[in-house]
Amino acid sequence: MISGRMREAALLLLGCGICLGATFPLQKLAAAAGVQPASWVFLSTLGASVLLTIGALAQGRPPSGRHGVYYLVAALVSFVVPNLIVFVVIPKIGAGLTAVMFALSPILTLTIASLVARRLPALLGAVGIAVGLAGVLVIIAFRGDGGGSDASLLWVLLGLAIPVCLAAGNVYRSQKWPPGADPLALASAINLTATGLLFAAVFAGGEGLSGLGGVLAVPVLIGAQILLTGANLAMFFRLQQVGGPVYLSQIGYAAAAVGLIAGTLVLGERYPLATWSGALVVVAGVALVTWSQARPAR
Repeated sequence: MISGRMREAALLLLGCGICLGATFPLQKLAAAAGVQPASWVFLSTLGASVLLTIGALAQGRPPSGRHGVYYLVAALVSFVVPNLIVFVVIPKIGAGLTAVMFALSPILTLTIASLVARRLPALLGAVGIAVGLAGVLVIIAFRGDGGGSDASLLWVLLGLAIPVCLAAGNVYRSQKWPPGADPLALASAINLTATGLLFAAVFAGGEGLSGLGGVLAVPVLIGAQILLTGANLAMFFRLQQVGGPVYLSQIGYAAAAVGLIAGTLVLGERYPLATWSGALVVVAGVALVTWSQARPAR
């Protein structure tokens, strides 16, 4: 029987996947409107940070000024770099395929976590991750005529940097998690740090005030992005605490499925039956890993 802790983890995983997957169409629409990447990611992160900080203060768990190195590394590897890459590659390879890139992070997270722990992963969990990866490969191979099906290998390879960053960040945050730290307070502190880095990127990259003005010109898109990002991050850090880095990494699987559905319904991207079959295989992989992690709790 699945424990209450794993039930909570499964619900958090679903919630994070839905929130993350729903942002991909928003980012493609923003890019089509001429919004600049650093400005978009900065304002969405700033808005989400404000929401997280208000939530942390309201619960009497304000972000701590300690653990500065942890905040900096986690912000850079987990959020700043991958989010900038996402915004850049979405117009080139499509929202659906960009979402699929997130689904490659579990196998990388499992590999890195196993290397760090110097032990082999549980067999059932490894099988589940491999099944999910097989589904992702089917989706990539048969992505049809959705946006980005003709993308050059260069853009696809750049997109592959997304799961590498996510996997490294997943393991780092768990390995270096400050003892006794509250998930919401950590989410607030790390994203405030990311906001500072992104603000510097806006002006260092030449976007400046005109770039920020471009984001403000699409208030509905950026407003929705802020709400989804804030909700995702609030659940994300709690999921890391209760599920661990490998289970957390499966957000990518859920986000890939949501991204495909949203790309089809919202953006008119089209994918063949094989792609949707791959999505079902991904779901099977998530179920196997959930079962694997629930078994010790019997």
